Amino acid sequence: MLLPLTHGKTELIEVVRITDPARHISSGDLDGETAEIWEGDQAQQALSLIAELPGSELYRCFLPGWGIRAHNSTDQLFEIAFCFRCHGARVWGPDLPIEQQGQTFDAESPAARELLRRFRSCLPG
Repeated sequence: MLLPLTHGKTELIEVVRITDPARHISSGDLDGETAEIWEGDQAQQALSLIAELPGSELYRCFLPGWGIRAHNSTDQLFEIAFCFRCHGARVWGPDLPIEQQGQTFDAESPAARELLRRFRSCLPG
């Protein structure tokens, strides 16, 4: 998956549990509750997994359940919403080329399974 050029400046990632997935079909940003904060190595490992996500065929639902907000020390850099059902991802960020805003990923790939495992581990219980 293509990450925004600013991904190298990421210092922390907010893991977002999306509470209203239908909103993201045409929304201007990621909406949901922060489930956990990943910093340092944990944030870099997550970005590496996302960069490793291979492309896939896109299905139609786009009802994302998880997302991330990447931050440096002063600003939010970009956001990504992931739908593991339809293999779609939506990326928001300043000056992001149109071809990077809607992407696909293979939700059955090892990188995607590990990313989803990490997302789910943020839930209580």
